[in-house]
Amino acid sequence: MANTYLAKTLGTPTNNKKWTLSVWCKRSTLTAVQTIFSAGASATDTMSFSSSGSFNFYVNAGNSGRFASNRLFRDTSAWYHVVLAADSTQSTAANRMKLYINGVQETSFSNATYPSVNYGWKINSAVKHSFGGYSESSSGDFWNGSMSHIHFCDGTQLAPTVFGSTDSTTGQWKINTAPSFTLGNNGFTILKDGKTITDQSSNSNNFALGGGTLTKTEDCPSNVFPTWNPAFMPFNIGNGRADNGGTTIGSPGGDSSSLASMGARSGKYYWEIKVQNAANTRSCGIVRSDLQGLNATNPIYPGGNGNASNFSSSYNMVGGYVQTVTSGTQAQQGSLATLTTGDFLGVALDIDNLNIKWYKNGSLVTTTNLTSAWIANGLFLIPCNRLDGNQFVQYNFGNGCFASTQLTGTTYAGTGGVGIFKYQPPTGFTALSTKGLNL
Repeated sequence: MANTYLAKTLGTPTNNKKWTLSVWCKRSTLTAVQTIFSAGASATDTMSFSSSGSFNFYVNAGNSGRFASNRLFRDTSAWYHVVLAADSTQSTAANRMKLYINGVQETSFSNATYPSVNYGWKINSAVKHSFGGYSESSSGDFWNGSMSHIHFCDGTQLAPTVFGSTDSTTGQWKINTAPSFTLGNNGFTILKDGKTITDQSSNSNNFALGGGTLTKTEDCPSNVFPTWNPAFMPFNIGNGRADNGGTTIGSPGGDSSSLASMGARSGKYYWEIKVQNAANTRSCGIVRSDLQGLNATNPIYPGGNGNASNFSSSYNMVGGYVQTVTSGTQAQQGSLATLTTGDFLGVALDIDNLNIKWYKNGSLVTTTNLTSAWIANGLFLIPCNRLDGNQFVQYNFGNGCFASTQLTGTTYAGTGGVGIFKYQPPTGFTALSTKGLNL
């Protein structure tokens, strides 16, 4: 949730002039400041992404130092690995604070003011430390996204290669799930496995939930799941919004359209949608990646009304029909089950055999057949929806939760054991995720 944060007052440090913080994080909001971490009264030392997408770090609330990256970080489809490595004993100012993102050191800043030699940081001292919000209060610029594998080292300025490495096959930066480093008195590891905020290192620097609801998700640096893409959502009439780490989508103003951050052109994928409020909840389905004619006044309206794509298919929950457009020609499957508040729509997209199976509360409603034109020329299919004003729906792409409510009791996995679902996916179907795409 967007008002969730973790807090702990640390003890006496081994050396508060030297420390390293490693955090894996995934963004879901781009239009507001998003606080990753802060320490001290009045959030003295704070790291965040700005509303423009730059990475900012304030030392002593900006009075002793500030760093604002020229590079912008607006990708909501992937995890960022952020490492801050401090050593104020260094004679060269630029070595007193080093920032690495995905293993690459950032050296280009619009504002770079380094602290003085032997500066005593609020970070790694006996003050309140918070993840996901300001350290001195329960409000302000909360993190709306996900975090994982948070490691803190007291007393040493470490390289990012302690926490990650470059994959020899893909060339991508990947997580080291069991980093080895000297902890120091204030060192800790949290969110290493699931949502555990009890220190998972040999120390006992346990954090507490300062506010909000902490929700476990299967989305992690080693298996990335789709979220709703704020960089795409045209918010054509109202103010579209993605909450709960980008898994809840809605339009608190007028009508809006939205597009997921991941798609596919082969394979079999299953996901679930919970109706949060039924009145006028419209179309949830898929669209082809060419998105012809898309603009602010011609939004994605999957399956109808001369929509923005010549290829789309969606289940209209209020009307009880599936509307499919192929090469601009519409076809409707009518007199189907409607869905109301609390109901679940299951979507089983079979790209290999070119069909979609639609389920209501785990029971098959109908099958929609597609044609080979849907994946012609290397194009792929993406989950999308169109909602009327003040409507919200909660997606489970296999994350294992709807909004901030985790699935409990009997749950089901997709093929390969990927994902956690409320209902049993059809045989051969898996979660739309990086692991699911590579089965």
